[in-house]
Amino acid sequence: MNDFYFNVDNGYLEGLCRGFKCGILKQADYLNLVQCETLDDLKLHLQSTDYGSFLANEPSPLAVSTIDDKLREKLVIEFQHLRNHAVDPLATFLDFITYSYMIDNIILLITGTLHQRPIAELISKCHPLGSFEQMEAIHVASTPAELYSAVLVDTPLAPFFVDCICEQDLDELNIEIIRNKLYKAYLEAFYSFCKRMGGTTADVMCEILAFEADRRAFIITINSFGTELSKDDRAKLYPTCGKLHPDGLAALARADDYDQVKSVAEYYAEYARLFEDASNNPGEKTLEDKFFEYEVQLNVNAFMQQFLL
Repeated sequence: MNDFYFNVDNGYLEGLCRGFKCGILKQADYLNLVQCETLDDLKLHLQSTDYGSFLANEPSPLAVSTIDDKLREKLVIEFQHLRNHAVDPLATFLDFITYSYMIDNIILLITGTLHQRPIAELISKCHPLGSFEQMEAIHVASTPAELYSAVLVDTPLAPFFVDCICEQDLDELNIEIIRNKLYKAYLEAFYSFCKRMGGTTADVMCEILAFEADRRAFIITINSFGTELSKDDRAKLYPTCGKLHPDGLAALARADDYDQVKSVAEYYAEYARLFEDASNNPGEKTLEDKFFEYEVQLNVNAFMQQFLL
C-alpha cells in the first residue's frame, strides 16, 4: 500500500534525484575532457553538459581550486533543495547522509582547537554539507573540557559522542580513534534506521552500509600494524553491521599482517576479488582504489530500483 502513496511525498524528489544522476558526465564527455589543453577549454566543454554555466561568471585564467569550490557549491545547493522539500522519513535519511561530513568537520575543529589554530582558517576547510547551526559553540571552546561540553550539548552528533568518548579522550593521540568510534556508532545507527524502514530502502542501503562497515574494518586493521593500538582496542573500532560480523571481525582482530587480512577476505567472494586484483605497484590500482570502484558500483545499482528514496 505504501507504494501507491509514494509519489505523494517523494515522487517529485525521486524525479529530481534521477535527473541529477542523468546529468553526471558520460564516458564520451570524459574522452572530450582529456583532450582539453587548458582549464578554459574544460570550462567551454562543460557548458554543453548539464553543468551548464556554473563557471560562467568566473574570470580567466581559471584555477583548479575555483572549479573545486564551484562543484562543491553546486552539489550542496542541489542536496539542500532535496532536504528542504523532504518530509520524514526521507528527511531523517538525508540528515544521516550529512552526519558523516559533520564527523569530519568536528574532528577538524577538535584538532585545530587543540593546536590553537585560527577559527577562520578551520571553518574554511569544513565541508558545507557538514555545517550546522551550533558550530559557533565549538568555535568558542578553548579547552578540551569546553570542547567536550560543546560537542555533547550543541551538535546533532551528540548521541554518537555520548557512548564513544569521554573528556580525557580529547587529545592529539586519540583523535583518529575518536573518528573511528564515531563512524562506528554512525554506521550502526544508519544501518538500523534503514533496516527499520524495510522495503527498497533496506535492500539498497543495508548493502551499501554493510560494505562501508567492512571496508572500515579492513582499513583499520591494515593501518594498525606497526602502531601502539592493541588488538582488543582495534576490535572495538569495528562497525558490527557488515557481512564480516561476527566471525570475520573476530579473525581480523587476531590478524598480525596484511597476508592474514587477505586470508580473511578470501572467505567472502566479493572481497576476495578486490584483494586479488589490488597492487601497491606504481600505476596499478591499490586496495583502496578497488574498494572505491566497488562502492561506486553499489551506488549505481541503487538506481535499478523504481523507488529510490
